[in-house]
Amino acid sequence: MEKKKFLFNSLSGLIGDIAWQVSKEGHEVRYFIKQESERDIADGFVAKSDNLEKDIEWADIVIFDDTLGQGEKAQQARAMGKKVVGGTAYSDRLEDDRSFGQEELKKAGVNIIPYKEFDSFDDAVEHVVQNPGRYVIKPSGEAQNVKRRLFVGEEEDGQDVIRMLEAYKKAFSDEIKIFQLQRRVTGVEVAVGAFFNGKQFVHPINVNFEHKKLFPGNLGPPTGEMGTSMFWSMPNQLFNQTLQKMETKLAEEGYVGYIDVNCIVNGNGIYPLEFTSRFGYPTISIQQAGMITPIGQFFWELSSGHDPKLRVKSGFQIGVRIVVPPFPFDDKETFESFSKNAAIVFKKPPADEYHIEDVKQVNSQWMVAGTSGVVLVVVGLGQTMKQAQAQVYSRIKNVLIPNMYYRTDIGDRWDEDSDRLHSWGILR
Repeated sequence: MEKKKFLFNSLSGLIGDIAWQVSKEGHEVRYFIKQESERDIADGFVAKSDNLEKDIEWADIVIFDDTLGQGEKAQQARAMGKKVVGGTAYSDRLEDDRSFGQEELKKAGVNIIPYKEFDSFDDAVEHVVQNPGRYVIKPSGEAQNVKRRLFVGEEEDGQDVIRMLEAYKKAFSDEIKIFQLQRRVTGVEVAVGAFFNGKQFVHPINVNFEHKKLFPGNLGPPTGEMGTSMFWSMPNQLFNQTLQKMETKLAEEGYVGYIDVNCIVNGNGIYPLEFTSRFGYPTISIQQAGMITPIGQFFWELSSGHDPKLRVKSGFQIGVRIVVPPFPFDDKETFESFSKNAAIVFKKPPADEYHIEDVKQVNSQWMVAGTSGVVLVVVGLGQTMKQAQAQVYSRIKNVLIPNMYYRTDIGDRWDEDSDRLHSWGILR
């Protein structure tokens, strides 16, 4: 493929690793980050943009990395005649407005878990009192990005949810304006996603397992993500009964990019929880490690409306996030004391298995950038999940960062989860 001009447009510096990968493939890359505090992310890895409008005119293709209004901007770039990988106002709403996402699934003929939306903590408490049970509290809008606000109830009478709602009313009523109470369903948590070219889904699809809690054994506060295991697959029951049913609507919208739906699966069926109508992080970096097709070429063909031949590696991929304090919390003082500008050292020179998140390069030295404390995604591949796991954790031993931490059990769930998913016929 001949060299193209790629502009990556980010709200908070999420897509730096993919911008770097595309630049390594020989394309000309510029990277715009809107949030000032995150603008040093990927310094020294890719050229930066300080004039978004001018660089949209310069670019052959524009890549958007988030929802929260980015879909509307992607549509504006399309209207200028640009090739675009990004959403629409509709696809943003699928993720940003949880209830809308659930209702769209229901319209498409997908079973959903019973839920109710609230803008009053008192009304929600009264609902649980009148309808005792196990619930999940799910903030909507921008508040849903603060993952530690999501609460999963354990008590059959809902008293733990009531106590949490009362605490949220006192502490977070300014932050959480709208939220859902969703009936809690138990089973295997699994996500299915695929790329969409404006007209139809591109095969293979991706089946992945997120690990959101901070500590091994699924303990501690929820984070955006601590690691993901995955494999590529041809369409299966999980895909056909969920995302596939959204194809007509996404084609009407002209959606171009990746879309994923997280589900709970048990012997009674498949229950979608929420959309990610954009790239997942660190999902896209792990996917790129499993692609044989160069990702720049793939994005170009996807945004051109072609049916790209996505060639991928067989077997399994695991990505583990390496983080530093104060992740997953926001604490500027702690970040500046413990983590800002910390050196990232490799015992042996880093190869393609090390994917950057909040990292910059100064005089060839990798350093912690940004403000979040999310540093690297280390990826391992293998014909079995155990082989991928052994490879990723051996690669992590090559990394030295002061105060770094990570989960040591990404991929452990597969033994039990795969047995259950296969016995229910979900992966057929």
